[in-house]
Amino acid sequence: MRAIKVVDYDPSWLRLFADISAEISILLGNLVLSIDHIGSTSVPGLAAKPKIDVDVVTISDDVLPMAIDMVRAADFVFHGDRGEKRWAFTRDHEAYGFKLYLCGPGNRAHRERILFRNYLRDHPERTTAYADLKRRLAVEAGGDWDVYTGGKTAFVSETVQLAECVTHSAPD
Repeated sequence: MRAIKVVDYDPSWLRLFADISAEISILLGNLVLSIDHIGSTSVPGLAAKPKIDVDVVTISDDVLPMAIDMVRAADFVFHGDRGEKRWAFTRDHEAYGFKLYLCGPGNRAHRERILFRNYLRDHPERTTAYADLKRRLAVEAGGDWDVYTGGKTAFVSETVQLAECVTHSAPD
């Protein structure tokens, strides 16, 4: 089992995201609607695993197969669809890695990840609570990724619900 490593926030994660975003933008060109930094490394001050999570939203579902083939042909490992109509890819480097997800516009999982990220960015107390939970789970899980990931599920779901309440109550 691989140890679960949660580290303090590193400001260089923004540069790493910018680098991968530029690479994907060049690779996929006009097939891309947006490239979003998601996950814990996208929240300033949040402890995280040193892996940059990126959602790439294509201009339509119709171009997804072409985009998937283009990313597969680049220096990424393809992991398929995890049941969310988001196709996962990874690439590792010495001190960090990338997890890249391709999806079409209107993807529910992408929308929820943006809501989660934005809520944490706007609510530092929630960010602190999430960092504490992640550090505790990393120790308790003892390398069991299912325990680590499963232990975060309730917190993430609750945060998305809070974010949806804020979004729906905001004036137009």
